[in-house]
Amino acid sequence: MDKNSKIYVAGHRGLVGSAIIKSLNNKGYNNLITRTHKELDLTNTEAVKSFFETEAPEYVILAAAKVGGIIANKTYRADFIHQNLMIQNNVIHQSYKSEVKKLLFLGSTCIYPKECSQPMKEEYLLTGPLEYTNEPYAIAKIAGIKMCESYNLQYGTNFISVMPTNLYGPNDNFDLEKSHVLPALIRKVHLGKALEGEDLKMVRNDLDSLPIEGVNGQSEDTEILTVLEKYGIKKVSDGSVEVEIWGSGKPMREFLWSEDMADACVFLMEERDFSNCFQLGTKEIRNTHINIGTGKDISIADLAAMIKEVIGFKGSFAFNPTKPDGTLKKLTDVSKLNALGWRHQVDLPKGISKLYLWYLNKSTKN
Repeated sequence: MDKNSKIYVAGHRGLVGSAIIKSLNNKGYNNLITRTHKELDLTNTEAVKSFFETEAPEYVILAAAKVGGIIANKTYRADFIHQNLMIQNNVIHQSYKSEVKKLLFLGSTCIYPKECSQPMKEEYLLTGPLEYTNEPYAIAKIAGIKMCESYNLQYGTNFISVMPTNLYGPNDNFDLEKSHVLPALIRKVHLGKALEGEDLKMVRNDLDSLPIEGVNGQSEDTEILTVLEKYGIKKVSDGSVEVEIWGSGKPMREFLWSEDMADACVFLMEERDFSNCFQLGTKEIRNTHINIGTGKDISIADLAAMIKEVIGFKGSFAFNPTKPDGTLKKLTDVSKLNALGWRHQVDLPKGISKLYLWYLNKSTKN
């Protein structure tokens, strides 16, 4: 890619896409194409076809997807598989039809089996049953990998698939009904700290920024305290504040700063091709996707303790083992990516501090 290349970033407003846009801008790329969902519905085949015919992008980064946490994945199973398949099918096929020079497809490490050997190597794909709660989403992402591989092998396209581990960073989703574990914990601990300091102004500012079930900063004190308690943030008998965490706290998770992920994606777009994703001379070309991660994991309990220290919360945690844990361990093997020439830069304590400051600034502005 050169600095004037026409690059379409699908899903530019999300956690992934916004980080990629920032990375491209920082590197001097000045011809970026974006569309909001309102401007272009990627599940609409005719609309996507018309967009590619009109804009003719040279490069495509497919970061658009329907995403969510355990509750959302479990509840909206049909939506997750249908919408993600439609987005992928439309964008990948039209990239082929428009002779796009290179495409980068972003998936997730949930593609690996529930009982996958650790750390998870790319070759472990399709070696066992998936985690049930996010199976529809995972199947859609596996289909995206195979679509990229198949188009490359049949049509000679240059489509690369990357599977980032759990991401966190600016523009993360802090909605307690739909967010992933790390931003949810940051917000819950932040609200817990405000509650233990009897700082209802801080709580109200937070709820004005992002209401919970319609409860905002203008709501009555009783409504606010009730909704906080519903989401596991409450004062207990001794006057201290307790924050509930779903599950046992034992599952191990790997977390990658979103801007590191974006740097890896831009690196691959600039420096590597599909031919670099498998060993030349291989009879059966498969598992050409690339894991993006840190190769380090942490238990949910230790993650909560780390967030507690960063935020300065003095209360306690209550783990709720009646709620789902999900897969007990999900650690990526990043040796393939490292061999291609990229390593992460931001470790977890620094990343949590950066994200908390970002969240505070966002809440204050609103």
